[in-house]
Amino acid sequence: PTVTSPCKILKCNSEFWAATSGSHHLGTEEAPEFCTALRAYAHCTRRTARTCRGDLAYHSAVHGIDDLMVQHNCSKDGPTSQPRLRTLPPGDSQERSDSPEICHYEKSFHKHSAAPNYTHCGLFGDPHLRTFTDTFQTCKVQGAWPLIDNNYLNVQVTNTPVLPGSAATATSKLTIIFKSFQECVDQKVYQAEMDELPAAFADGSKNGGDKHGANSLKITEKVSGQHIEIQAKYIGTTIVVRQVGRYLTFAVRMPEEVVNAVEDRDSQGLYLCLRGCPQNQQIDFQTIRSTQATEGRAHRKGPSLPAAPKAFTYETATAKCREKLPVEDLYFQSCVFDLLTTGDVNFMLAAYYAFEDVKMLHSNKDKLHLYERTRDLAPGNTAPSGTPHSLWVALLCLSQCWLGLL
Repeated sequence: PTVTSPCKILKCNSEFWAATSGSHHLGTEEAPEFCTALRAYAHCTRRTARTCRGDLAYHSAVHGIDDLMVQHNCSKDGPTSQPRLRTLPPGDSQERSDSPEICHYEKSFHKHSAAPNYTHCGLFGDPHLRTFTDTFQTCKVQGAWPLIDNNYLNVQVTNTPVLPGSAATATSKLTIIFKSFQECVDQKVYQAEMDELPAAFADGSKNGGDKHGANSLKITEKVSGQHIEIQAKYIGTTIVVRQVGRYLTFAVRMPEEVVNAVEDRDSQGLYLCLRGCPQNQQIDFQTIRSTQATEGRAHRKGPSLPAAPKAFTYETATAKCREKLPVEDLYFQSCVFDLLTTGDVNFMLAAYYAFEDVKMLHSNKDKLHLYERTRDLAPGNTAPSGTPHSLWVALLCLSQCWLGLL
């Protein structure tokens, strides 16, 4: 119910930012007007509280309102009528390039120290997760799950079934919240859904708002409706979101310092990019290969899917995946897995683009390929660049099992 409920928090956010653009930077005489807008914002969130209980953007807004109330000495009691809408002056922050140094991560945080160590996390396909510690998992995680949750931003994904009655899921919705940060950026919300990949934040802006360092947060559209990139220079972070077929993929490059910036790591809730999927949500290629073949044939022949994509055998799936993924690593194996599970060739493209994003975002070029499941290995433990003999044996046995079943 929380996934499909009519939560109106983005409307509340948009109304507040539209009503207050620039007001809280013009001087103390604007404080009453800003507090009025803030109370209206709080009232709007209360109206939609029941339908937004599971929405990450809602909870972020509630906390943000409390913080702003304290910062501007606003009373919770008082008028709540919306103040007049403001028009930003010519040459506003959308065009500013003179961001303060604190809004450039590498210049401000590491001026007198070694370059930061960057990490990568990605989610794509059925879905498959590569964590910040280079573990690789295939998960169920149906519904809404937190992907990233730290002091600077929150990312939540919603995964829905690919086929009726199937356990296979893929990402159908993505919400990213960039929290307000000093004089650099205002709080910004980005939300994408199936068949809707905006090139702007929820309030229509393409940067960090009205603060002096607004351009340290920017959205760039690479391919209309298919590929956007968000640069958050103030935290040294790059995010890539794609729509491949009907579903979304996510990839991020982030400094370890930002990854680990949490108030209380021991008591922090689940955070997929850092902690991986819960044990009961993980799927093992080896233990489900026989049922996958049986269920795959059942789905492909089922009367409920008259317009299902082209069916794949193990041989045709591996041949298709080799077209884009010549190295038989876990991205290749994920591709085969997804084609057999869904019959949708777009999942081959999702695996291909996920690996392209790894090549662009991962700082350690020796760890681009992963060759074995790393759920039970130490963080960052991967196979060497060459495929070991034992893996070839395992792959040969796996292929023979598939051929026997198919």
